[in-house]
Amino acid sequence: MTHLRALVLGGLVFVQAVCAAEEQSLDADLLIVGGNESGCAAAVQAARLGVQRIVLVNDIEWLGGQFSAEGVGCIDEWTTVRGKRVNFPRSGLFLEVMQRIRAHNSKKFGLATPGNAFCGTDTIEPAAAARIFEELLAPYAGQGKQIQILRGWEPVKVSVEGKRVTGVTFARSAAFTPQERPSREAAASGMNAALLSVRAKLTVDSSDWGDVIRFSGAKYAAGPDLKSRFGEASAPEKLTGEERNEMNPLSWCVVLREAGRVATIPAPVGYDPRSFAQLDKTPPWVDSAMTDGIYSPAGWSVYTHRRLVDRWHNGFPVGTEKTLLNWPVQDYPLFNYPKRVADALEATEKGASQKNIAAMTPAQRRIVFADAKAHALGLVHHLQTQVHDRVGDFPQSFRHMELTDEFGTPDRLPPKPYVREGLRLEALYMLREQDIRAADRNPRWAKVMVPDAVFGFQFNIDFHPTRRKFLTEDLNGPWQFVHTPTRNWHTDTDRGMFPYRSLVPVERDGLFGCSKNVGYSSVVSSAVRLHGHMMLVGQAVGTAAWLCLRDAIQPRDIARDWPRIRELQLRLVRGAGGPGVLLWPFHDLAPDDLHFEAANQLAVRGIWQADADNLDFSAWKPVTRRELARALYRLKLALADTRGAPATNAAPRHRDLPLTDPDRVAVEGMVAFGEFGPQQETFGPQGEVNWGTLHRWLTALKLPANAGLARQKDLPLTRAELATHLWAVLKSQREWLPDMAKFLQSGSDLDGDGVPDLEDGLPLPRRF
Repeated sequence: MTHLRALVLGGLVFVQAVCAAEEQSLDADLLIVGGNESGCAAAVQAARLGVQRIVLVNDIEWLGGQFSAEGVGCIDEWTTVRGKRVNFPRSGLFLEVMQRIRAHNSKKFGLATPGNAFCGTDTIEPAAAARIFEELLAPYAGQGKQIQILRGWEPVKVSVEGKRVTGVTFARSAAFTPQERPSREAAASGMNAALLSVRAKLTVDSSDWGDVIRFSGAKYAAGPDLKSRFGEASAPEKLTGEERNEMNPLSWCVVLREAGRVATIPAPVGYDPRSFAQLDKTPPWVDSAMTDGIYSPAGWSVYTHRRLVDRWHNGFPVGTEKTLLNWPVQDYPLFNYPKRVADALEATEKGASQKNIAAMTPAQRRIVFADAKAHALGLVHHLQTQVHDRVGDFPQSFRHMELTDEFGTPDRLPPKPYVREGLRLEALYMLREQDIRAADRNPRWAKVMVPDAVFGFQFNIDFHPTRRKFLTEDLNGPWQFVHTPTRNWHTDTDRGMFPYRSLVPVERDGLFGCSKNVGYSSVVSSAVRLHGHMMLVGQAVGTAAWLCLRDAIQPRDIARDWPRIRELQLRLVRGAGGPGVLLWPFHDLAPDDLHFEAANQLAVRGIWQADADNLDFSAWKPVTRRELARALYRLKLALADTRGAPATNAAPRHRDLPLTDPDRVAVEGMVAFGEFGPQQETFGPQGEVNWGTLHRWLTALKLPANAGLARQKDLPLTRAELATHLWAVLKSQREWLPDMAKFLQSGSDLDGDGVPDLEDGLPLPRRF
């Protein structure tokens, strides 16, 4: 308990010092609070698009969040395709960072993927990840450049004028230990005072716990949502007592390196072997190079689960072996704390032990963190003693592994915990479980494919153990984790898209949610929290911020302006000095494909219909007459000059397209739109088409047709070629857009489906 009391007293002294501090001030176009992977992505994207005065404020030295400061060096990104675990398609700044990670590993180890880990194909040592993020920002950061990085600050106040956030005041972070580079940065900026005030046109909350959102008075939630809130299958009917603070737990990750000697650590305060009994029946290590691919049962063990560097199977030099521990028994639930933690919290403020961690002060959170660290070290000690004694001595024994020194922290642990869930912004739309939940273990397309998508995603609803059970009446004694029936890691989701509306506060202006502080339910937050998700959230925010600053508008103005939504999506797909972002999550669509832009832009508009039972775009598959007619019909309906769909015949026009055929309306509608001349009795829907067919049909519809199609009319038409031509046609025409005058206003129901806009994932009227 001594270390907890010291944290409390230190925090009180710090607060007293801050109150008497002199305040320094800065002006910015864009203020980004938080240097995690999401905040860094927002800063880089905004800078690449031309935003001039960007201030990135971080509470610690390291940038990069999960990749680095949180120690999660095994990149979690899996999905399921045809029954196999594979990586979700990478895009945007996440792809760029992964390319840098592979390049670093290739240079250091001669191998791009040195980990042979159970949970991921790609791994990176945390210190190397921190350097990669420094290098990512370096072209835009520093004196005289667009981005000014200030380290060692945490928000204490948010300035609001009317309903608009205008700036943030920061105090020196007690968790910050200045080192050489940050000291130079502070000297260059003049920021040596204990208080810093940044006034900004736009503010982005990419902090760990959503402190800017909370201090601004914006609406938010933390802890479970009741079933009555969103009607989610996994949500509780009611909550009692401390259950209102139940969240995806945090974990203090541990990185161990090969020591070549016995390196047993002492038992931490509060260690009891009963807390780690799960490890007494779990394989600590298996001899596997994961040749069967990720999640192969033959490779499952504590050691191989998130191994960072496998020198045994790769032939690397002695001493390079490294593994990451992020195991369920290590997870730290965020309510029902041990008595020593609760007492230390209460010493700071009456009722503090009953607060959600998102509402705690930084000093109070550090009390929780201290016990989470001790719990993680207890895991290491147990592996090195009890488990070692059970399985015997061998070279890869945890007894021969030591805590890495790469973090530069006194305890050799990462400077931050792995945060899975924090505060959730009350946004213009709250993504919910029924929007994305799947029927089985093979993902299809989500029920709600949002029209204002800013990136595509898929991951399971994945709660680590959220509760603890004390094994004795002593509430300072041993405890074990509890996985509940509805908050676990076995609920499947389909491939979905994240809406722009979920980045925008329902009330506040001048503010974007970012990182995990965005608009989704607690259930969905467990499925949208991985490295790639967070980088793409940041990239979307950086792009939207650029658009707001360019046009002197607010974030909500974009949501109500469909031409700007389309511009936002186009800019994301095209990228900005790096790979574009995948909006519609086709599995086989890559940013360097020539048809990448066309496929994304047509799919998000509904002009290109994804195959119901196929996750691929299938670029080189020949186009059938059915597919071509369907796409041209939808393209015609998407144009402003089209006055609605033509009436279809009571009886089928073609004998081989009966009333029950899903494409009958499209085929007959296309014919009615154009000058196709007399029709044959059969259409031949499965017949393949060529370039000449596309030229004739476009001409019949009075749409621009590239002359090359006629000159090389006998070439078979592929899906990639069709998408490219259709996108060219759409860009040359005026697109139909609904009247958005009342969109997202209270009580508005733009599509007339009985669901108010603010509750409707698909709020826009459609022509098809």
